[in-house]
Amino acid sequence: MEVQERLQDVVSRIHAAEKAAKRPKHAVSLVAVSKTFDADAIRPVIEAGQRVFGENRVQEAQGKWPSLKSETSDLVLHLIGPLQSNKAAEAVALFDVIETVDREKIARAISAEMKRQGKTLRLYVQVNTGLEPQKAGIAPKETVSFVTFCREELDMAIDGLMCIPPVEENPGPHFALLAKLGRECKLDRLSMGMSGDFETAVQFGATSVRVGSAIFGSR
Repeated sequence: MEVQERLQDVVSRIHAAEKAAKRPKHAVSLVAVSKTFDADAIRPVIEAGQRVFGENRVQEAQGKWPSLKSETSDLVLHLIGPLQSNKAAEAVALFDVIETVDREKIARAISAEMKRQGKTLRLYVQVNTGLEPQKAGIAPKETVSFVTFCREELDMAIDGLMCIPPVEENPGPHFALLAKLGRECKLDRLSMGMSGDFETAVQFGATSVRVGSAIFGSR
């Protein structure tokens, strides 16, 4: 299939999953993950109507998204990879959503940059539901207190939670845990689910899914 056909297939599968879960149509938004693909590979997906995209690295995104955003004014760009504090200024300048707030240092850096640049981003706290040492994200048991810290100490609004389950495990329990933590934090946005499990994520209450290879093909 062409990339536009693959995009439509993913959208159709999301709608089918919403229906199966007895959720309203369009309850779940699609973040098309365009990491490693250049601007020429992304433009056909934009032309097909997709407006929300995700990138893993600030430096890579800087090489393609300023021109793409200048061509299409209503694009929304999510940072879905780990952020280092020394890249906070560039991230706040380029992205509309940061999904990987996961520690006090980076929360403080983002807060300071948003104030300095006069820009308000939508922010998600990344939760390491599998407690994987090699993976970014705050521990589940620390999530509520960290969200409270961001709100009360930094006066920083948090929109939702994000997770990436361990590859070798059933994602369902991880999605259920994130949904539980979201309720405890009084957050109704959940970013969870990727190409291999986004339909399961819809079942467990995802409000956005991050799909790359099912749209763009293998990297």
